[in-house]
Order: sequence, then structure tokens, then C-alpha cells
Amino acid sequence: MELYTKTISECQSLIRNGQISSVELTRSVLGRIASLNERLGAYITVTGDTAFRQAEEADKIIRSQPVENLPPLMGIPVAVKDNMCTEGVRTTCASALLDDFVPPYESTVTGRLAAEGYVLLGKTNMDEFAMGSSNETSAFYSVKNPWNTEMAPGGSSGGSAVAVAADACIGALGSDTGGSIRQPAALCGVVGLKPTYGRVSRYGLVAFASSLDQIGPLAKTVKDAAILLQAIAGPDTNDSTCAPFEVPDFTSSLGRDIKGIKVGIPKQYFIEGMHPRVEDSVKKAINQLESLGAKAVEVDLPHTDYAVSTYYILATSEASSNLARFDGVRFGVRRQKESDLMDMYTTTRSAGFGPEVKRRIMLGTYALSSGYYDAYYLKAQQVRTLIKQDFEHAFNSVDIMACPTTPAPAFRLGEKLDDPLQMYLNDIFTISANLAGLPGISVPCGFTDDNLPVGLQLLGRPFDEENLLMVAHAYEQSTDWHKIKPKLLDI
Repeated sequence: MELYTKTISECQSLIRNGQISSVELTRSVLGRIASLNERLGAYITVTGDTAFRQAEEADKIIRSQPVENLPPLMGIPVAVKDNMCTEGVRTTCASALLDDFVPPYESTVTGRLAAEGYVLLGKTNMDEFAMGSSNETSAFYSVKNPWNTEMAPGGSSGGSAVAVAADACIGALGSDTGGSIRQPAALCGVVGLKPTYGRVSRYGLVAFASSLDQIGPLAKTVKDAAILLQAIAGPDTNDSTCAPFEVPDFTSSLGRDIKGIKVGIPKQYFIEGMHPRVEDSVKKAINQLESLGAKAVEVDLPHTDYAVSTYYILATSEASSNLARFDGVRFGVRRQKESDLMDMYTTTRSAGFGPEVKRRIMLGTYALSSGYYDAYYLKAQQVRTLIKQDFEHAFNSVDIMACPTTPAPAFRLGEKLDDPLQMYLNDIFTISANLAGLPGISVPCGFTDDNLPVGLQLLGRPFDEENLLMVAHAYEQSTDWHKIKPKLLDI
């Protein structure tokens, strides 16, 4: 079996036992990227030279240190979504506006990975400025789903999800504003974890919507997701929204019995129009949890119908404010031949931003404009509070919630580009967790008749990633869904 097929935990063992070197592992994964990236478009930038240099440094440390002193990610090749700043490495946010941007500093999460001795494979493709649910809004090229290259992989972290699913990395980081880790994880058949808002620092993450964005792992297994989360979580003085809580050992709860765990089933998340195989697969997954000793209890989240509307007012408003900095003066590729300052702003932003980013900036600017702020933005914040209170009430009687990650499997590339509302509705089951700041994870739970993956979403209480990972791991280990790989890539 090729080394690139291994999980993080498997690679840990092989490296520590001296069976493989980080250089050998890195060479295997870079070879996989070289053979697939033209077909799948998962990476915008591949950092081959940097990866080999880091792998060589990791091997030196591995040879000189006792095994018990080695950090968990020492020598492990990881991919990073292209909206996280990496010092000296191009960071584009998949936008023409940042085509040549090379950050002068490191994001907290990549700095923490570097401190553990990881190997940076490259920066993964994404929807432009993380705005999209299909990874088709990238200014460079669309990402293809490895289960069927005519299908979308989901977004906005589609490149990271595809890299994991196609064994073009050992693990990856993504960001999740309204489902951008969990939704592509579901559509690509991998594990995707959105931590609690504030669990992971956002310093160095190019902001889309600051009160919603959260960085998290995409991985081949739940254990790998826990290992990655362990590395990046924790307080950060550079991010005032990062919670000052100690980080527990997220792997310590894995393997525990889930007997007696109360699993809430939100009745609003099983709706008319859902794909029948998605509904069937998720219900079978819930039955599987019950067979493991969990108890399923129906819960009510009465304001769910307002989540999409609320999200697209708040997220676009924050995007309008955050993206104002990309003006061709401080940030962004300046377009020449302007006649005055306003012309320079207009020319630069018109040429630099893609259609979806422009749409969201305009929606947000309108919601924040004089005379409309109270009617839209303020009202949306009030509804957000109601949605959060729904979850608080439900979690008084259950430990965790289970539901579909998406209402349907992967859709065809181009199918929803001309209908933004249908595209936005693809995140209908993931958005609420961001509005309420909750942790959520998507794990593979089945396939459609067309061999497209289905994801089970589990939601937890704030800062209760331990229970979330415990239940997700128990389900995963009782099934074989996560072991199934796309056959298309071997043809």
C-alpha cells in the first residue's frame, strides 16, 4: 500500500518506529499531488521545495530525540486552505485581487503546526474569499469531486476536502463560516470538524465574517481530526475572540463507551425535498448509534427556518466591512490607468473581485446602509439570539445532536451557479451551528445509488468537542464507510 494512503496516526507510528522517514512520506504524497492536481484542482500552490526541506529537518529531529518527546505531527505532510497566512508562501484566497500576495507573517494555526514539525505541502483551492458552497468561485480553476469529476466537491474548503479524499495529503486545515468544512467533507466522504467559535485562533485567517469564521481540520478519520485540533486549539493573545480555556486531550475520549448518551434528533432537519438516500443513510446512522447504547430523543429547534436568511444578512454585512481593506492601496493587486483615487478603488475592486464576492459585498453594504441597518442587520442579530437559545434549550435534555450534513449529495458543476438561492440552501443544515457558535463534525455514513458520499452531522455543546469526537469515533469505528476510497482515481 502506498504511503500517501496512510492516516496521521498510522504515519506517526511508522515514523516513530523508524519504518519510514518523513522525506519518504513527503515524496509519496507530492507524487500523488503531481499525478492528480491537474484533474482535480485541489491545490493552488504546491510548496515542494519547502516540504522537502521541512521533512529533512523533521527527520533530523526524529533521529536525535526520544520517541516520547516527539510532537504528534512531527514530519507529517499537511495541506492548508489558501486563506491562512503563511509567511513567505503565497496566499491568494483564490482571488485575482491577491494573486501575488505573500504574507510577511504566520497565522497562529500554521505557526502551531510548524512548532510541531509539520510538513507544508501547499495551499489548497477554495471559493474566492471563502464565499461559496461548490468551489466554483475560485479565480483560478474549479475543484472537482474525486468520486465523480463532473460533480462539485462542496465549498468553500473544497480543495482541502478533495486533497484528503484523494490521498493528496495526510490531513488538512479548512475554515468554516456557514458549513465550509462540514459540507465539502460530506460531499467528498471525509471527516470535517468545525470547532466551537473561540476554540481556535483566527489570527492570520483572512476574514470573511469575523463572528462566524472558525478554522478546523479535515481528515481521513475522527482520530486524525482530534490530533489536528489538539495542535491548533488554545488561547491566543493575538485574537481577542479566542477563548482563554485550557485545551483538553481530545484523543483521550476516543474509544469510550457511548452507552447512555442522549442524542437529539432535530425534527426541522428532516424536511420535505431531502434526497431520499441522504435521509435513509442518516436515519440508519442514528439507528447505529442507538445500537451502540445511545438514546435518540426528538428535539425542537423552532427558529431553524430563519437561519439561512439570518446568516446571509450577518455574513454579507461582515464581509462588506472586512473586504473594504482590499482596495489596491494596502492590500490587493492595483489596477493601473486610474484617473483619481475613487477611479482606482472602483477599477481595482471591479477587476479583482469575482461575481459572488461582489454580490455579497453589495448585499452586506445594503443591509448596513442608513435607513436599513435596524430593519436588516439589527433584526438578524436578534434572530441569531433566538436560534442560539433554541440550542441552549435543546441541550438541557440531550448531550449531542445528530442530523444530515447536507440535504442532498454532490451536485453537478455549474448546476447552481446561476441560482444563488439554491446554492445557499445547500448549507441549510450547517449554518445554524455557526450562528450559535457550536462545534460540529461531519462523518461519512453511506452512499447514494450513484456512489456519491453522504455525511452524518453531529453537533455538540460549546467547548464540548471531547463528547462530539467520542460519539463520532464510536460511530465511525462501528462502520466501514470511512475506509471506502474513490475508485475513479485509480483508473
